[in-house]
Amino acid sequence: MITVSGTLRLSPGDLETVREEAKAVIAATRAEAGCRVYSFAEDLVEPGLVRIYEEWDSRDDLARHGKADHIATWQAALKRVTVLSRDLKVSEIAASEPLA
Repeated sequence: MITVSGTLRLSPGDLETVREEAKAVIAATRAEAGCRVYSFAEDLVEPGLVRIYEEWDSRDDLARHGKADHIATWQAALKRVTVLSRDLKVSEIAASEPLA
């Protein structure tokens, strides 16, 4: 399993500008082959901070995702606002188990 996790920091108030595009990219991505989890979470304390978490079956699935039309649309939406930082990490998980 492949995970992507990290943050996207927008100028405070800019999240509202791209909220509909964010919802659209989430919905489209969740329908992609190999996508297990795809979520954005708005931080309740820090305005403009979005926490991102993804799970993919394989690196190939993640690579296809990066070339999808809805990702190009999302990237275009982000060009209309001030992106202060983007910090995402890809990890390969060999095994996982429920936390008891």
